[in-house]
Amino acid sequence: MKTVTLLLFGAIQSGTSVLFGVYGETVCELVGVIYMGIEGSMILGAFTAYMVNAETGSPWLGLLAGMGAGMLLALLHAYFVISRKTNQIATGLALMFLGMGITAFFGRSYISVHVDGFQARALPLLSKLPVLGPAVFFQDAITYLSYILGPLLWLLFFKTRLGIQLRGTGESERVIFAYGGKPILFRYLGVIAGGALAGIGGAQLSIAYTHTWIEGITNGRGIIAVALVILASWNPAKAYVGAYIFGGAQSLQLILQQRGVNVSPFLLLMLPYVLTLAALFVMSRRKRQVMPEELKRIVSN
Repeated sequence: MKTVTLLLFGAIQSGTSVLFGVYGETVCELVGVIYMGIEGSMILGAFTAYMVNAETGSPWLGLLAGMGAGMLLALLHAYFVISRKTNQIATGLALMFLGMGITAFFGRSYISVHVDGFQARALPLLSKLPVLGPAVFFQDAITYLSYILGPLLWLLFFKTRLGIQLRGTGESERVIFAYGGKPILFRYLGVIAGGALAGIGGAQLSIAYTHTWIEGITNGRGIIAVALVILASWNPAKAYVGAYIFGGAQSLQLILQQRGVNVSPFLLLMLPYVLTLAALFVMSRRKRQVMPEELKRIVSN
């Protein structure tokens, strides 16, 4: 496999989990809720998917379980911040550490357990395209889902009545209420859906990309996803950019290590995060980011 193709292949594989995290956080923030616990939903989804896959032998059941675990943690966040009016940032961070603690405690017995999980499958004809074909169209089922999910979410939020109501909740819940909508219900739906997407991202990481379980497997991917929402301008169709920049940096550092490039391994480990921060810096200088109005109120407080 040529270097460019190998780099793109690795960028997609590594970036897909982050992409689902960006999708999840975007949905949450579009309805006016900041979910800093997206990392918790991702790692809980990763562990639960791996555990269920190991016990049942079915990656699809593992995927559903991972999605459900991400939803459950997000539901806790929704209850505390929407119904109990707790601080969104503090609650999200607490739930992030809760997810990390749960998986560290229960995941010890699965560290040496092997699962087959999802395997890469070539799409006929498309995988034969030069350069892009082997990279884009020789992936696992969850990655293929990620390709179409961005445009589908964009259509939902920007072209459907339900999506406009959900997005309107993030702009002004009073207006939505005045038009007969239910902003509390919409917020719950958005946060729960965001947690489900994050759980899928965690599942992709453990049972489709790495096929292994280790403590702290997400390694900050959820936190990166929260930051990348800004890079995507709260637009799920643009989420590929930031996620694949991160994934590409991960892939590049592995390629450099395999080829014996004389660079400190610590610098290589920093590379994905440095490049992501650089991309955020460049994008923030190019244009003004349009933050949902409810988020501005939360940030200003």
